[in-house]
Amino acid sequence: MQLIIIVIVGSVLGFIYGSYTDGFIFSSDICLFAGLTLIMPSLFNFRLRDVRLVWEYRSILFKGMLVNYLLLPLFAMGIGLATQDFGIAAGLFLVSVLSGGGMVMHWIKKSGADTSFGFLLLFANLVFVSLSMLMLHTFATYSAGYFNVTYDEEISIERFAEEVIILLIIIPFFASRAVLLVKPLEEKIRKYKKLISQSSIFIILFYLFGLQNTQLLVDIYDFEPELFLVAFGAVLLFYLLTYLASRWIYDLDSPQERAAFWHSITRYLTLALVLSTFSLNAFGVSMLLPIMYSYIVQIPLAVYVNKVYSGS
Repeated sequence: MQLIIIVIVGSVLGFIYGSYTDGFIFSSDICLFAGLTLIMPSLFNFRLRDVRLVWEYRSILFKGMLVNYLLLPLFAMGIGLATQDFGIAAGLFLVSVLSGGGMVMHWIKKSGADTSFGFLLLFANLVFVSLSMLMLHTFATYSAGYFNVTYDEEISIERFAEEVIILLIIIPFFASRAVLLVKPLEEKIRKYKKLISQSSIFIILFYLFGLQNTQLLVDIYDFEPELFLVAFGAVLLFYLLTYLASRWIYDLDSPQERAAFWHSITRYLTLALVLSTFSLNAFGVSMLLPIMYSYIVQIPLAVYVNKVYSGS
């Protein structure tokens, strides 16, 4: 409940700030901030020798790839086409191809899943961000005619993928190795990890919802208010299908499969929100709606799932 409040307050205050000022101009520095505050502390328990787990649990890795890059995008595609809105469909599809996220390691650890294997899945899914963007571009190219819109603007795959990998994987990883050499600093970060994580989420959401582009949501509310309800219904259905399918596909008695399970039912929403700010001209501002609602749906779902399967 505390995290839900942080998400709502951070988003609302950011939007209010942007509406009464000129708003923020997007900077990739927010990705670096997210990497150092949300991802880096989760890497303290990771050791390079854990890379061997990729081969040892290759069948689980393959299963997760099929779920995250085939099944869930199919769910999103079907639901998105039914919404009759190009932006909502694109936003939901983007959510479907971005697995894991800053909070996924928290849930993996809290539920007693394999944290080392969980990080490897996080790393693999971030490496495949270029594939995610290619899939979004392909979906938009072939669905634009269905929505009677024109999709002319190319999505620069390299523009996103390289920067995301550097800021959210490479720098946090080497920063974590450096922190491990300074024991007092490591202990401080471990002690205040929850506070750091929650503060980081608040700052990131305040910033992203305070961006100049985000203020265009007012136009949707004025001219097409029904899209807010359509987007919320689409997100609810997507997460319901995702949860039911993941519960059926993964063996939750296995710590490794439980880690893969969390990488399927939680999506990288902060990254989706960041990437969407580059793409509003191509898809429309309604692209933001399913990403916003995903925060509201995903967090309570994660809390519920954790209580059910970990007994906490």
